[in-house]
Amino acid sequence: MIHASSLQGRFAAGAARLDGTVLRTAQAHGKHLFLGFSPPVPGDADGPPLADGEPRRRPKPDRWLHVHLGLYGPFVFGAPPAPDPRGALRLRLEGADAWADLRGPTACELLTGPEIDGIRARLGPDPLQPDADSRRAFVRIARSGVPLGALLMQQDVVAGVGNVYRAEVLFRHRLDPWMPGRDLSEAGWEALWADMVVLLRDGLRRGRIVTTLPQDRPHRSGPVRAGEQHYVYRRTGLPCLICGTPVVAEPMAGRTLYRCPWCQAGTGVSAADLAADLADADGDDLTPDQAVALEAG
Repeated sequence: MIHASSLQGRFAAGAARLDGTVLRTAQAHGKHLFLGFSPPVPGDADGPPLADGEPRRRPKPDRWLHVHLGLYGPFVFGAPPAPDPRGALRLRLEGADAWADLRGPTACELLTGPEIDGIRARLGPDPLQPDADSRRAFVRIARSGVPLGALLMQQDVVAGVGNVYRAEVLFRHRLDPWMPGRDLSEAGWEALWADMVVLLRDGLRRGRIVTTLPQDRPHRSGPVRAGEQHYVYRRTGLPCLICGTPVVAEPMAGRTLYRCPWCQAGTGVSAADLAADLADADGDDLTPDQAVALEAG
């Protein structure tokens, strides 16, 4: 049985409805967490005992907690006893074996089953879900002129891909983040999706995001060292691990995009960018026209 409280008071009514219930299921879709609760029934740990011969029931949730952490909201877990509550604590859940504190989420709301279904219906496929339909996302991408890097951040296109994975998976496939989505082939999308599945599952297993291959790291053996776990994310001005070109950071759809202007050169790279990268052996800068001609072959 769960004891729920809201020290901050912003979720006091919702906490009161969760207090005394039993957590029945915990589900995630992309960045959204759905926790299903219902009152205790005979046979639950803190519920009334089962009568002789009475089968144990598995009731369905009749109320759902929807949580979206956003950029800054932490969900902290621990074993009893829970520390004294303090600060802007939106929600504390306490059970016999564990406690959880939620602070600063973008969303913390109590919803019905149909309302949860409505949220799920608006989300794109989640690479962590075994039954995810990647083609749903490709249909959206293939008809869009929006840059591919922006599309990957739209949760109604692909659920769960944040800024780190966006930057890293595009680099791993040497794709220009500024290319229109419709320029990506179906085969290219299938390869990108398969890599997202691998990377997100690996991040879930490790508890951290590592996207570099051992052969691309300065230290190829042993634990992954700080600064070597990503190709481009937060490596502004540092040399690309593959080609040595300084990594650039630039705004895209309200977030910072990281890319290598050489490895990821494509439709979004200007002739001026190429001229800066394609200097000859004497160090003389190429003109934009020379750069385009050289790049064209």
